[in-house]
Amino acid sequence: MKPQRPISLRKPRPGIVVPRAKPRRFYGLGVPGVDVTKLAGKLIVIEGADGSGRSTQIARLVAWLEGSGHATVQVGLKRSTLVSEELDQAQQGNILSHTTLSLFYATDFADQMENIILPALRAGFMVLADRYIYTLMVRDMVRGMDAAWLRNLYGIALAPDVVFYLNVRPEELVERTFAKKQALDYWESGMDLGLSRDMFDSFLQYQALVAAKFKELQRSYGFTILDGHCSADELNVELRRRIESVLTG
Repeated sequence: MKPQRPISLRKPRPGIVVPRAKPRRFYGLGVPGVDVTKLAGKLIVIEGADGSGRSTQIARLVAWLEGSGHATVQVGLKRSTLVSEELDQAQQGNILSHTTLSLFYATDFADQMENIILPALRAGFMVLADRYIYTLMVRDMVRGMDAAWLRNLYGIALAPDVVFYLNVRPEELVERTFAKKQALDYWESGMDLGLSRDMFDSFLQYQALVAAKFKELQRSYGFTILDGHCSADELNVELRRRIESVLTG
């Protein structure tokens, strides 16, 4: 009698890509008590300014991943149940100091890291982040915060599996923002920096400074910069191709 082949208990359905494991690390000391070898899911980050197409692409990626059999979780800025409402209220007065604003956002991020991102990865979920620590660091660096202090502050962050920055010219961003909201945001225009009394001009200058800082961070963190001027369909095809290569290792 021929010996029977062992039965696979985790045989995937046809068409499903089973994520390959990779070594994980925190950027600094990390969250105490977390065994990174037990984080089976994937952390995918989409960075970019408001109007760069992040939200559209994340919605499409979620539909694609879930349609392929992967459970997903979404995180982003100001989504913590701990401080998101208070941060919104504090920003309405336009009187926050740079350090207070920085620590507010860091608290929001830390709460999501500990209570959403890490548990989801431990359960094997695909976590899609609508911006991550890079936006927070860039904003603070443009406002004169010390880069070494920021790296230490965000040492609790888990290094993602892949990071994409959707690069869009400030002139295109302002057109998209007006088309969507018919107004510019005080903080996204950098009005607290005194770049210009005119919000339109301040927006262009501030977004140019942010883009330059992102290119600096890219040299340190190695994320992928994509052209955000192409169509949503073309961009989605490129993102899916790159993410699929991450899932297959």
